[in-house]
Amino acid sequence: MGLWNWPWSTGPSGFGSSSTAEEVTEGIDASHLTVIVTAENSISIIQNLMPGATNGIGKETARVLALRGAKVIMPSRTLESGMKAKESLLEQNPNSKLDVMEMDLSSLESVRKFAQSFNSRNKHLNILINNAGIMACPFQLSKDGIELQFATNHLGHYLLTSLLLDKLKTTAKETGIQGRIINVSSTAHRSSDGSFFDLEKLNDQSRYKPFGAYAHSKLANILHANELSRRLQEEGSDVTANSLHPGVIVTNIGRYLTSNAVVFTLLATLVKPFVKSIPQGAATTCYLALHPNLKDVSGKYFANCNETTPSAKARDGELGKRLWEFSEELLQRSSKATK
Repeated sequence: MGLWNWPWSTGPSGFGSSSTAEEVTEGIDASHLTVIVTAENSISIIQNLMPGATNGIGKETARVLALRGAKVIMPSRTLESGMKAKESLLEQNPNSKLDVMEMDLSSLESVRKFAQSFNSRNKHLNILINNAGIMACPFQLSKDGIELQFATNHLGHYLLTSLLLDKLKTTAKETGIQGRIINVSSTAHRSSDGSFFDLEKLNDQSRYKPFGAYAHSKLANILHANELSRRLQEEGSDVTANSLHPGVIVTNIGRYLTSNAVVFTLLATLVKPFVKSIPQGAATTCYLALHPNLKDVSGKYFANCNETTPSAKARDGELGKRLWEFSEELLQRSSKATK
């Protein structure tokens, strides 16, 4: 029940399912921080049903972090859509420090170009929020020949994190401020059996199930954060890595649930009383990003701004190591293919 939007559901943190991103960051000064937030950039068919739903929790996360004074970089699949998001955020808070850079998470080449550009232009990076994702889309392969949900939700973020990790470590060492990496996962990870370490099976259209593929990618988000946390602690780096379930939220990520706009609108209307608003959906991400209670907390999974227990597969350290190796194999395969 804690994963639903019951106003009395709170936990040890003092926050709960009805807390908003502004509430969990109230009074926190983030003016000394630089943050990257990957966010959604597509049109929702439910924009008239739920005000703000087209913004997505990534945009709300960027808004609140900027409200607290942080410099926020927003990678966008297209500069046009990114600039539109920036303009709307500046209308709400003209003092926001926002920067838009182009990046398509489903393209490893695009991720590499973004990281190279960011690393050359920015001295510091304190927080990386791997938020963007797609859900239950029809079967497709990415530009690199990898099932699209896995490529976008996991592998793009895996590569982005790897390419920015030295910047995060160096920033933590130079500033004395602990770095934070946050992977936005989903309770859908519980539906995955962890059997996605074979590219032929991953790319087999006859085996493809939209929700199954989504669940695999969301389990990968947690395993990635856990294994990354283990490695960072082992080498003594002052950077943490955690993952989270934002809650059940009606945003543009669900645009593939049905091709019938009327049916989707009807479904969204029925579930509306039980889902979180966008500000509530961004709360756990913002809590993990800024709250002082999270200092030295790493390798944990959160929901409703409180630590909770993910599935047994998500807690399997050996599975996390296998995912890491598989991800590296895919990156090597991609590098060879582009040469």
